[in-house]
Amino acid sequence: MTVHALSSSTAKLLTYPLNAWYVAAWDYEVTAKGILSRTIAGRPLALYRTQAGGPVALADACWHRLAPLSQGKLVGDDEIQCPYHGLRFNPAGRCTGMPAQETLNPSATVPSFPVVERYRYLWVWLGDPLLADPATIPDMHQLDSTEWAGDGQTIHAPCNYQLVLDNLMDLTHEEFVHSSSIGQEELSESEFHVTHDGSTVTVTRWMLGIDPPPFWLKNMRDRFPGFSGKVDRWQIIHYTFPSTICIDVGVAEAGTGAPEGDRSRGVNGYVMNTISPEGDRSCHYFWAFMRNYRLESQTITTQLRDGVHGVFGEDEAMLKAQQDAIDANPDYEFYNLNIDAGGMWVRRLLERALEAEGRGVAAPPAGEYRLTPSTARVEAGV
Repeated sequence: MTVHALSSSTAKLLTYPLNAWYVAAWDYEVTAKGILSRTIAGRPLALYRTQAGGPVALADACWHRLAPLSQGKLVGDDEIQCPYHGLRFNPAGRCTGMPAQETLNPSATVPSFPVVERYRYLWVWLGDPLLADPATIPDMHQLDSTEWAGDGQTIHAPCNYQLVLDNLMDLTHEEFVHSSSIGQEELSESEFHVTHDGSTVTVTRWMLGIDPPPFWLKNMRDRFPGFSGKVDRWQIIHYTFPSTICIDVGVAEAGTGAPEGDRSRGVNGYVMNTISPEGDRSCHYFWAFMRNYRLESQTITTQLRDGVHGVFGEDEAMLKAQQDAIDANPDYEFYNLNIDAGGMWVRRLLERALEAEGRGVAAPPAGEYRLTPSTARVEAGV
């Protein structure tokens, strides 16, 4: 297939929309016993829970002298105390206590961000709070469904988040980067189809009557002991704005009806990926592998998690090398192949969102100073 609607070259690194939901943490990472420091989309955050269990996301900078609130402590039922001079703030970011002050300055606030707990994650919205509609959180229901089992981890990836999205939208790379586990030559030989709308992109690929690669042969034998023979393999990549990609993957005994919808003679997994930019050249890559067979087996859950961890480790090494090469060649343009069609539509959606926010599309070159919300506040003397 050809990419007629898209240009032949593209910006290598994108900045990130702010009017969007990003995962800040796994649900278990944020507790009422301590404060988690994490930077999402250029904004340092202090994350904690109230004693009632509600999640809170505040800017990680005290109103008084910008000391990091994440180095402070939790006090009372729902407040955070600055580690420097003891100012206290409630979940709405309003100061409730100052040392040696009888009257509280009404301007004493820190930004508080909408946060929603869903699908085992805490999602934050860093843009216009009036636009923060929880209904637009990407669907990742497999993560907490009783019909699926699995586990995941987080990768702190040393690259622009868009490079991870490119990687996941084009699984042809599996043939070359993951040749010992999930790669096979049929990946680059098979046709694929791309569809898109205003917030989603889907890439569908079927490979019929092929030998299963090692990863999928093991999974077939986990469900069907002693299995051998040809399989029909599928990869259906579902992207949702801004940076969530859920991939419907699996194999079934060849000719048993999987392309028509009957996957009963196969194994089906969902690779759940959501990528939160940290800055221009780093991101938090939250992932999990879910399956809908042998749900009772913790052994299979652990083996799959560790196996996918190894596969993604190969991706991480490639992405770091790619980011290093981009920074060493700032004037070089990317060129697009047919296999980049899905990733290019993702870039198009992100570029449109950035333009709608009135923000620049391309991330600045390596070493160039970038004004973030926190540094802007310092320079403005606020």
